[in-house]
Amino acid sequence: MKFKLVLLFLLASFMVSAQITEPEVDVLVDRTLKAFNVPGIAVGIIKDGKLVFAKGYGVTNTNTKQKVDANTLFGIASNSKSFTSAALALLVDEGKIKWDDKVITYLPEFKMYNDYVTNEFTIRDLLTHRSGLGLGAGDLMIWPDGHNFTSKDIVKNIQYLKPVSGFRTKYDYDNLLYVIAGEVIEKVSGSPWCDFVENRIMKPIGMNSSAASWSRLKDTTNTIVPHVPTNGKLEVIPRYTNPIFDAAAGLYASVNDLSKWLIVQMNDGKYGDNQQLFSKEQHDEMWKAQTILPLGNSYPYKTLFKNYGLGWKLEDINGHLQVSHTGGLDGIVTQTLMIPDLKLGIIVLTNQQNGPAFMAISNTIKDRYLGISNPDHVTALSDERRQRESNADKVTDDVWVVVDKNTKDATLKFDLKKYTGTYTDNWFGAISIEEKKGKLYFKSARSSRLTGEILFYKDQTFVVKWNVRSFHADAFLFFDLGSDGKANHLTMKAISPMTDFSYDFQDLDFNRSK
Repeated sequence: MKFKLVLLFLLASFMVSAQITEPEVDVLVDRTLKAFNVPGIAVGIIKDGKLVFAKGYGVTNTNTKQKVDANTLFGIASNSKSFTSAALALLVDEGKIKWDDKVITYLPEFKMYNDYVTNEFTIRDLLTHRSGLGLGAGDLMIWPDGHNFTSKDIVKNIQYLKPVSGFRTKYDYDNLLYVIAGEVIEKVSGSPWCDFVENRIMKPIGMNSSAASWSRLKDTTNTIVPHVPTNGKLEVIPRYTNPIFDAAAGLYASVNDLSKWLIVQMNDGKYGDNQQLFSKEQHDEMWKAQTILPLGNSYPYKTLFKNYGLGWKLEDINGHLQVSHTGGLDGIVTQTLMIPDLKLGIIVLTNQQNGPAFMAISNTIKDRYLGISNPDHVTALSDERRQRESNADKVTDDVWVVVDKNTKDATLKFDLKKYTGTYTDNWFGAISIEEKKGKLYFKSARSSRLTGEILFYKDQTFVVKWNVRSFHADAFLFFDLGSDGKANHLTMKAISPMTDFSYDFQDLDFNRSK
């Protein structure tokens, strides 16, 4: 009996510590590239404090066919948020700030919609997605690229965004407050966010090829370009380069460099020859649950809790704490993941905006180390993605069938001039509705790429078809008419349920100004 127990114990230990082999990862990633139509992927695996696997697959650019390798630089997008929380942790260690200091102490001009919230809003609140604002509220000040908003505009304009829930009562992911956190770092330290993060975090731990922003990369010869499926074809699109987004999503890094960051995280802030980047106390604070997340779909694991810490998502995965984050920009999605009790870290970087692709890879690798058998993630997630896309296509197709029918109906006559004019939103600024050759066009004054033709749908509802088709963000326009019969008010809403949440058209409230 004792022999059997020992054998079972050894077998269980082997299963938990089993490693995935390079040929297995090769097959996994090759299947993922094809299933999700991703041009290039880089994968890193950290185990027991060391990078044990780092490899690139596919191409950085479908036009040049340059190969991805472990040193290829990707925009890591919102994985940058953990660097912002760590920068603030360094300032806490130095006694320059406290997590629960009020933001207005450092940025007196900071103001939320509600005076009470303004006065009570802390540095901790900037990082925890519990402000009361809705998902991605105000992101049209940072998204898409091509706008002329500044971080100062965000600090000023956030007061106009109306809350959708009570302060500190509900999780809704945001980006703008991380931009404001970057402003706090600059105000307290005297260094811009990029300088601080590079000099105080990235250089000390050896992230020598990476940079805190695209414009600061010294060598861009081995860098991916973003890709988006557009009109049935994978298209290279312009990369996001605006520095306004840096404190929330600016970093460019490779799996080789990013592995050093995860090693520091899993080593309580230590790096190199027993040097301390940030204290264990602050490490634990960043990994402490701050905001409760709904359990929701925990595919395919048993999950007892989900929370957000300071720049990290924290959740139970079959009895193990998982510390992770994801990131997305136009044509790029990425993931960093750690299971601290296994001393396991996983990095997956891609140059296409298909999130289930990185999940298929990280879940499969994770399963092997956890010693559990789960479904074929590539097949399961690609099937689920296709179903979601099919459902979304039905929604948009139904709208465009009506629009196309209206366009061809010669009996439909409109007085287009009652819709033309300038409309202004408190935080987004002005847009113009113009008539040219019997057609209406939308043009944003501050976000130059948001231009497109306006087409009739029904009643006083129109749709705008953006000139940049890779946005996948066509939207309804809901006009209200005044007593004079002219439109005096306008709201918007994305048509497709799969439109990226950063196109927060629903937060806009335009009134005619001219």
